[in-house]
Amino acid sequence: MTTFDQRKDAFENKFAHDEELRFKATARRNKLLGLWAAEKLGKSGAEADAYAKAVVVADFEEAGEEDVLRKVKNDFTLGDVAVPETEIRRVMAELLIQAAEEIQAGR
Repeated sequence: MTTFDQRKDAFENKFAHDEELRFKATARRNKLLGLWAAEKLGKSGAEADAYAKAVVVADFEEAGEEDVLRKVKNDFTLGDVAVPETEIRRVMAELLIQAAEEIQAGR
């Protein structure tokens, strides 16, 4: 195997690893967001856990995070919870950082 092939394989492996970490961080962020939103909606226990799972599943509707934002925003509207979209986006950004740190720490 040539040095070029080794470098190519190393880059491919790093890319795959980074994508896996990004996927895990996003899924964890969505779960944490779901738990945060569940609390705002007055849910707790198993009901909050089920809602958090529904938020995670919502992310598979389309590429990007707009589907997750739309779900939480719509649920807040239906639940008569006044949380502006800007706050939801802020919480999403903060929770993504938290999720990535937890994954890197092995939690």
